[in-house]
Amino acid sequence: MEPLNARSMLDAATATTTAARPQGERRRRLSPAALAVTNQKVGGAYSPIVIAGAVRLADFILLSLVGVGLYLGYVMPLSGFHWEYVAAILGMTVAAVVCFQAADIYQVQVFRGQLRQMTLMISSWAFVFLLFIGVSFLAKLGGEVSRVWLSSFFFVGLAALIVERLTLRTLVRRWAHDGRLDRRTVIVGADQNGEQLVEALKAEEDSDIHVLGVFDDRNDSRAMDTCAGSPKLGKVDDIVEFARRTRVDLVLFALPISAETRILEMLKKLWVLPVDIRLSAHTNKLRFRPRSYSYLGSVPTLDVFEAPITDWDLVMKWLFDRVVGGLILLAALPVMGLVALAVKLDSPGPVLFRQKRFGFNNERIDVYKFRSLYHHQADPTASKVVTKNDPRVTRVGRFIRKTSLDELPQLFNVVLEGNLSLVGPRPHAVQSKLENRLFDEAVDGYFARHRVKPGITGWAQINGWRGEVDTDEKIQKRVEFDLYYIENWSVLFDLYILLKTPFSLLTKNENAY
Repeated sequence: MEPLNARSMLDAATATTTAARPQGERRRRLSPAALAVTNQKVGGAYSPIVIAGAVRLADFILLSLVGVGLYLGYVMPLSGFHWEYVAAILGMTVAAVVCFQAADIYQVQVFRGQLRQMTLMISSWAFVFLLFIGVSFLAKLGGEVSRVWLSSFFFVGLAALIVERLTLRTLVRRWAHDGRLDRRTVIVGADQNGEQLVEALKAEEDSDIHVLGVFDDRNDSRAMDTCAGSPKLGKVDDIVEFARRTRVDLVLFALPISAETRILEMLKKLWVLPVDIRLSAHTNKLRFRPRSYSYLGSVPTLDVFEAPITDWDLVMKWLFDRVVGGLILLAALPVMGLVALAVKLDSPGPVLFRQKRFGFNNERIDVYKFRSLYHHQADPTASKVVTKNDPRVTRVGRFIRKTSLDELPQLFNVVLEGNLSLVGPRPHAVQSKLENRLFDEAVDGYFARHRVKPGITGWAQINGWRGEVDTDEKIQKRVEFDLYYIENWSVLFDLYILLKTPFSLLTKNENAY
C-alpha cells in the first residue's frame, strides 16, 4: 500500500466524523515578549551525538568502499582474490576512525570549520598509512602488497574524505542557521545571579546554547527586565505553556542551592516537561567533586531531570516503530478490512472515527479508531465516558472495543503520521474526566506521562489498567505505570510489552466496554 493512497483512504473515511476543537482548554496568557519568541519559526533539534555517530559510520563505509573498489578494479584482476587485502582494508578503516576520534574531530563544532578539520583529518589519515607500512615492514609483508593499490587507496580515500567533509560542513552550517543544532535554553532567575549566568554562557566560544530569555516570579527590584540582553519573558508558571508553544531543550536554574524550598516548588511545576533541567553552580560557594558536575562549556551545572528517550535511544525507537509497525500493519490489513466491513454493515456512518487526544508534550493530535458508537451519538471529545452496557455502543462496537480491534487504525498514526508509537502511555482524549474533574486535576504529575510519544499499547495496559476510568485508583495507577515505563524504557522493554499485549487483551479486559 502506498503511503499517499493510505492517507487518502483515512481522510475519506473520516470526512464526516471530525473531532470538534476541545472546549474549555486552560492555557496561560503569555507576555508579549514570550509570544514574540513562540511566533518564531523553529525546526526540530538534531542530536550532536547522533550526527557524530553517523559521520563515524559514513567514514567507515566510505573508506571501505574505496579500498575494496580499488582492490577489485586493480589488484584482483592481476593476482586473484586474497583475504589479506580485505583484512588490511578493514584494519586500516577501523584505525582511521579511531585516529579521527583521538584527534577529536567528531564534534559538531569541528564540522562547522574547515582548516582545523582538514588538517587533523589529513594528518590522521597519513598516520594510519605510515602505521600500516611500518607493520607490513616488521611482518615482512611489504613485497606482497601492491604499491599502486596502497598509494591509490591513500590519495583516493583522502579525496573522498575531503568531499564528504565539505558536504558535511555545508549541511552543518545550514542546520546551525536553522537553529537545529542550538540548545534552546530558558533561565530561571532574573537577578544578579541570572545575569552572571547569561554572561558566562554567552562568553563561551562555539557554544550551542541559545538563551531565549529569563523567567522569575518576583516583581520587586531584585528581578531585572533583562539579563545581559536576554529579556524577562514571564513567571515560572509560564514556562510550561511557553515550552508547549515553542521548542525548549534546557531549563537552567540560576538560583543558589541555598534556595532549596523555592527550587523544589518550581521543580514540581516543571518536571512534567520533556526537557533537561539543571541547576547552575557557577555562583555557588559550595563545591563538589568535578565528576559531580556536567558542563555547558566551562559553566558547571548539576543535573536534576533529563529529557527521556533522546539521542540514539530516539533513533532506535523511531526505527522500531517504523519497521515493526509497518510489518504489523501489513499483517493486520486483512483483519482491518473485515472489521471495516462489519462496522459498515452494522450501522450507518463512516468506518473510521477521528478523535483529538493528548500527544507528545501535550500537543493535540488526531487519533484514528474504528467507529464503535452510533454515528449520531459520536462523542469526539470523550466528554462522557463509555460505561458497561452503554446504549451508544453498536453491536459490532462492543466486540471490537472488548478485543481492542477498534484501535488497529492507530497503526496508520504510527507508520504514516508518526504522532504515535507502538508502545507508550495511551493517549487520552483531551476532555477525559473522572466524575467532574479532568484527569490532570485528579492526579498530580498527570502531564508527565506526555514527556514521550503516546503509544497504541503500554505498560499500564498489559497490567490491566485499561478501559473505563471511574475511580481515583484507576487513573493514578495508569499514571504510575506510565511513569515507570518512561523511566525504564528500552527497546527490549518495548518488545516485551508488544509481545505480551495479545495475551493481556484476552485475560485483562474486564474494564473494556
